[in-house]
Amino acid sequence: MEALKVLCEPDPTRKAEQARTLYLAPPPVDPQPELHPTTALPGRPTAPRLVPADQVPGRSPFTREGRAALLHAICHIEFNAINLALDAIWRFPGLPESFYRDWLQVAGEEALHFTLLRSHLRTLGHDYGDYEAHDGLWQMAERTRADVLARMALVPRTLEARGLDATPPIQAKLRKAGDLDAVRILDIILRDEIGHVAIGNRWYRWLCERQGEDPVALYPALVARYEAPRLRRPFNLAARQAAGFSEAELAWLEQADLPLMVQKAP
Repeated sequence: MEALKVLCEPDPTRKAEQARTLYLAPPPVDPQPELHPTTALPGRPTAPRLVPADQVPGRSPFTREGRAALLHAICHIEFNAINLALDAIWRFPGLPESFYRDWLQVAGEEALHFTLLRSHLRTLGHDYGDYEAHDGLWQMAERTRADVLARMALVPRTLEARGLDATPPIQAKLRKAGDLDAVRILDIILRDEIGHVAIGNRWYRWLCERQGEDPVALYPALVARYEAPRLRRPFNLAARQAAGFSEAELAWLEQADLPLMVQKAP
């Protein structure tokens, strides 16, 4: 119930504060009740304005304005990640208590990431909501709202795992641009996101075992069924291994017919 209340909160500051409180002083967990929200999900502010992903302009970190836009995009991802973790807690009843504890931890850490990025964004003369953003993360949450196995497969271990691959190249650009504070914040985020993806991997495998599914064979079928974005090379194999991807899963990534992640020129 408390997770659903925080998910419904539209104010970013209050949502982040409340998510941190839930993590640091968690309430008793009752995994059984089925809850029914009375408002549209998730609660979010009127800005940023959400547009299709292909309409969000490119962001070079080599100007102050471009760096602010880039950090705003990452800040928006972290805000959505708070919502995704909270949504997993209330939406899927009847799972072990540790499932809900894990996602409380994720929500609390995503709230910290959002707060750190937003504070740094303000030093550049901007705030969360100043730039347009897209809603890809929450759209996948909507598609998988009736299937916890698909949610674990396609949100933490697909969409969020893309951050493991994308973060080091972004850090390299920010370091070249001289924004070492942003690089340090992304160090914290990368460290924690490895743990978040590991949680997704653990529960994906647990659910596969419960349902008698092969986790490696099932994954591409879920990608196709729910129209998940295609993964792109190159992969941060060390981070993915640390996040619990098996050797068979990493081998599949290396052998699959996947496009290359193109880094835009500054």
